[in-house]
Amino acid sequence: MAIPIRYNIRNLKLRKGLTIMTSLGIALTVTTAIFLMALLAGLDRAFVTSGDAQNVLVMRKGSQAELSGGFDASLFPTLKTLPGIAKDSHGEPMASGEWVVVIVLPRADGTGEVNVTVRGMMPDGLELRPKVKIIEGRWFNQGQREVVVSESIKKRFAHANIGDTLQFGKGPWTVVGVFDAGGSAYESEIWGDVNQMASDFDRQGGFASAYLRATDPVSADALKHRVSDDQRLKLEGMLETEYYAKQTSSGAPIKYIGWVLAIIMAIGSSFAAMNTMYAAVAYRSREIATLRVIGFSRPSILTSFVFESVLLSLLGAAVGIVLMLPFNGMTTGTSNAVTFSEIVFSLRMTPVVVGVAIAFAIIMGLFGGMAPAWHAARRDILGALRD
Repeated sequence: MAIPIRYNIRNLKLRKGLTIMTSLGIALTVTTAIFLMALLAGLDRAFVTSGDAQNVLVMRKGSQAELSGGFDASLFPTLKTLPGIAKDSHGEPMASGEWVVVIVLPRADGTGEVNVTVRGMMPDGLELRPKVKIIEGRWFNQGQREVVVSESIKKRFAHANIGDTLQFGKGPWTVVGVFDAGGSAYESEIWGDVNQMASDFDRQGGFASAYLRATDPVSADALKHRVSDDQRLKLEGMLETEYYAKQTSSGAPIKYIGWVLAIIMAIGSSFAAMNTMYAAVAYRSREIATLRVIGFSRPSILTSFVFESVLLSLLGAAVGIVLMLPFNGMTTGTSNAVTFSEIVFSLRMTPVVVGVAIAFAIIMGLFGGMAPAWHAARRDILGALRD
């Protein structure tokens, strides 16, 4: 016969002080775990959602990033003739030769300066990225010293509002628009005309990379191999999504340090739960013996105490989740190990993050409650009644 669940709930209510203190300890552990997982979820989203399955990125063979790439501009017309490329709004092959450079901008709060990625692109560069939308102002004009900034750049850096002037390259650039990149890696970029960028940074006659838009995802994979296999080009093609997926290595230090910290705190919280449950066993010796006398088996008592420990952990998990809610969507940034510039991303408490946190709490409850529960179930009835 199983012990009713209301029995465990009543015991948690009677020991309010111990219940609150243990739950808070578990809540802090769960909060830390959620914070770290939300950081990683936001970072993964920034990279994984970047790019389009129909876009093919072309760089010099051996290049690991657009920043270190570069090939002769005379190859670009040949690229545009490859089969499988979609047509733009003017009926021409949809392709964009681009330059990516890094500049230094001061933070809006005056806490220092940070590397920021600036991308120069052709007109088709905007059509290649249909998910990116202008939300304020307008797009930059070709041949003009104009730039558009992401919404995150506008919030985090000085002189990034519409009408402001950014100083980089050989002179001033006017901010004419703000775009929303949907949380992708493009949220960390400033965009302008590729020819003006090349002129300002003395890079005429070449491109750091080129983007080709395929007619569909299947054609994109074929186009990628077509670029790499063409002996005239000596270039390498890869899906844009593959390129950004590789950059998730930027989050590796956060991931390793975070999990080590979370495990250490989880061990501490498990001992806290174990201490609470041992105290409950000592306090309720006669009660446990009475349960045995009236017919409850040792497995029932063991299950009841483990379940009570899990309830305690779930209570802590609920508190931890509530504590983290105000931080959901908070914007932060980290250094991109590939481009050496800041990548902006938001903390994201996804259903997976919350689910893992709850599972984490249940595991802590099981580990913390198993030994005390076993001790309670194995107690001698007469000895317990004398205590």
